[in-house]
Amino acid sequence: MKVKFTLTMDDIRVDQREIDSLIIDWIDDVNEQEVLDLSHRWISTQNFLSQSMEGLERVGESSLTIEPLDDGPGPAAL
Repeated sequence: MKVKFTLTMDDIRVDQREIDSLIIDWIDDVNEQEVLDLSHRWISTQNFLSQSMEGLERVGESSLTIEPLDDGPGPAAL
């Protein structure tokens, strides 16, 4: 299934550079178990972002939105 991920981070420091807000959107083709695994790691790992992103030194607040996209057929061909 296609899923849209939106990662929002506020008050971050990357390679000693201060950034007020950063939003990263991406779409990936994943199965339900992969979404559950990512959600579990997000919730249960204290420093998930700084362990996962090279150069990320600090995150004030963050959120991860996971939104399934419709896999239905596209526009009808004429």
